Amino acid sequence: REDNNVLDLLTSDYTYVNETLARHYNFPNVLGNRFRRVKLNDPNRFGLLGKGAVLTSTSLANRTSPVARGKYVLEVLIGSPPPPPPAEVPPFKESVNNQKTLTVRERMVEHRENPSCNACHKIMDPIGLTMENFDAIGRWRFNDGGSPIDPSSEMYDGTKLDGPSSLRQAVLNRSEAFLGTFTENLLSYGVGRVLNYRDM
Repeated sequence: REDNNVLDLLTSDYTYVNETLARHYNFPNVLGNRFRRVKLNDPNRFGLLGKGAVLTSTSLANRTSPVARGKYVLEVLIGSPPPPPPAEVPPFKESVNNQKTLTVRERMVEHRENPSCNACHKIMDPIGLTMENFDAIGRWRFNDGGSPIDPSSEMYDGTKLDGPSSLRQAVLNRSEAFLGTFTENLLSYGVGRVLNYRDM
C-alpha cells in the first residue's frame, strides 16, 4: 500500500500488535484486540529477524534451534540452502537429571565434532547462534541454562557477528542475493508451482 522498498522487510523499525502480542514484546499501553502500528526502539527487533513468528517457526517446542535459524537465513533470506543432512544423523544430546545443563552453544560444539555433520553446521550454526538471545517463542533473554548468552559468531566468509543487528546488516550487505531470492519466491507464489531452470 505504501510502495516501500522490499529491503524494509529486513530493516523496518515498526510492527503491528494487539494487546496479547504487545505483552509478548513488552510494549506498554496497548489494549484490545485491534492491531495497530507501533514503533520499535530496539534494533534487535527490526525487520523479519526480530519477529516472534519467524523465531518460533525456527525453534523446537522446548528450546531454540540455531541450526533451523541459520538454515532459514541461508535458504529464505540469501538463497543459499545447505544440502540435506546425511541419513544417519545422531540426535542432539539433551541434558539429563543431575547433569550440568549445557547451553545450546555448548551442545552444538559437541554435535559438530562429528565430521559428517561439521561440513554444513560450521556454516549454519554461527548464523543461528547470533539469534540465541531470542528464546523459542521470540522473547528476549540474557541467559541459557543459567549461563550468559554469547551471541558472537562469524559468517562463512569471515564477517564478524555479535547479535541480531549485525546479522541483519550482513544480510543487507548481500542485498542482491536477498532481492533475487525474494523475487524467485514471489514468482513461484504467483505461478503456483516450484520454479525450474526454464523460468530464468
